[in-house]
Amino acid sequence: MSWIGDQTMSTTSLPQQQDIFRKRLPFVVVGLVLASLVLLGRLASFQLPLDPTVETYLTQLRDSSYGRTLELAAARGNIYDRHGEVLAVNTLEYRVGVSPNLVSNAREDATRIAAILGVPELQVYEALTSDQLWVPFPDLISAEKAARLRELDLNEIDMEAVPRRSYPQGPVGAQLIGFVGGDLIGYFGVEGYYNEQLEGRVQEREVSNIPFEVPSVDVHEDRGSDIILTIDRDVQYIAESELLGAISTSGATAGTILVMNPRNGDILAMANYPTFDPNVYSEAQDPRVWNNPAISQQYEPGSVMKVLTVAAALDDGTIAPDYWYNDQGVLRQAGIEVYNWDRAAHGAIDVTQILVQSLNVGAATIALEMGPTNFYQSLNDFGIGRLTGVDLEGEQSGQLHVPGDENWSESNLLTNSYGQGVAVTPLQMLTAVNAIANGGLMMQPRIVHEIIDGDTRIPSRTANLGRPISAETARLVTNMMVQVVEQGLDERAAVAGYSIAGKTGTAQIPNAIGYDDTASIVTFVGFLPADDPQISVLIRLDRPREYWSSVVAAPVFRSLAERLVILLEIPTDSVRQQLAAQGGAVSEIRR
Repeated sequence: MSWIGDQTMSTTSLPQQQDIFRKRLPFVVVGLVLASLVLLGRLASFQLPLDPTVETYLTQLRDSSYGRTLELAAARGNIYDRHGEVLAVNTLEYRVGVSPNLVSNAREDATRIAAILGVPELQVYEALTSDQLWVPFPDLISAEKAARLRELDLNEIDMEAVPRRSYPQGPVGAQLIGFVGGDLIGYFGVEGYYNEQLEGRVQEREVSNIPFEVPSVDVHEDRGSDIILTIDRDVQYIAESELLGAISTSGATAGTILVMNPRNGDILAMANYPTFDPNVYSEAQDPRVWNNPAISQQYEPGSVMKVLTVAAALDDGTIAPDYWYNDQGVLRQAGIEVYNWDRAAHGAIDVTQILVQSLNVGAATIALEMGPTNFYQSLNDFGIGRLTGVDLEGEQSGQLHVPGDENWSESNLLTNSYGQGVAVTPLQMLTAVNAIANGGLMMQPRIVHEIIDGDTRIPSRTANLGRPISAETARLVTNMMVQVVEQGLDERAAVAGYSIAGKTGTAQIPNAIGYDDTASIVTFVGFLPADDPQISVLIRLDRPREYWSSVVAAPVFRSLAERLVILLEIPTDSVRQQLAAQGGAVSEIRR
């Protein structure tokens, strides 16, 4: 009976299980259909374009397993002076290390390696017997020492080339050239301003990671452009040696000498003190020495500004060449008192004597007659308060307050006329005076003569900055400046056989409460020959022991000019006149 009962129960449960299966079957079918649709969708998605981010990732993943790309800095372009003398080139130094596990005779190898590296033998021996896989030496070595190490033919030595910038002339022209940092980027001077042209493009090299596969090397080399400067290395050296001598003799704390060709704006020399050696630029005690004071340091020029004041007044008709006034030694106007440098009254004075005797009262009187509008427009035409646009990194524009400025007052009209209350850079001041030397046409200063990009030579174009005065005015003022040298300086700036046009400037140094009466900045600006200028020169010295420019700066000009006329083969006035009378040309001098 029990068996029959069990069979009956089993028969009854079967329909129940079938019923449950039928109820669940639609869900299973729907699940399978959905899963199939998802799989079909994913399969179809492989035929569609990948998301750019995903594609980039997969490409990098593929390439990283196959090979890698090395980026190598391209060879930097060289820098030359105007005659092809090398000022900046590329060199290689080497980082040296040893692998102790490859050493066969530590004691003998240490002796041989130490003799070349110039380090203690014990230091090398400890490196060779170290338990490390690789031990580097801290100092880089020259290519010459690297070659001697290779001759040892020791398996444990490993060397890595490190590109370096080398400056064969040492500190000569350091601030105008600039330097290349450890990141292979140019800083300051030409290296900074023309960094993009000098550095070239990065080289890329594809290196395979697959063993025994012949490497696929694709090197794209784009060397940087070479640059030829307007600088004459020999003129630069002479200017720097004269500046150093002037610093030593006068006790000045700093100084600048500029030599230019006023006809086209070429800068032949730009010397500064203090300076540095770009080969070891990081050893400079004060990083501020990397800046170029000739273009970045603003100062009050003093009486050199009187030349521009007289030229502007003559050119706009305010005064005539036969102008004169009664100098009483003091001018009371605009709430201030203007005195001459000697505190003396000079009586009837013509315009030439204003420059010869460097009379503040005369310059201020002329500025008053011009009026603010004409006076400041003329200074603007001379480029005062504006960048010259020289192709060097770090140029400053100077400072000139004009009517309407918050800091301008009527008294500025008087003081600006003789170079007080106005700030210029040495290059800005010489550029303005060059307009007088160049028949009234002011040329933009330039430091680069030519860029060589592969087989292409790209000459630098000369550019004029305008004509602040006429050729006739330039001639009149030049003759007055000749009288300054011949009458006013007791021949301190005279060079035998040459006509010199020049002007001194002695400026007080501003401080928190006014001016320091015990210290000065002295300037001399001159050009020669006066009737056919081949070179122009600016000399500036800070805080010399002697106060006046006529005593300090003028003799430096004479010493410098005596050397330059020989180096540049500038004929004396009499020789030039004889050549001109015979139809000869004297314009093709070495400059």
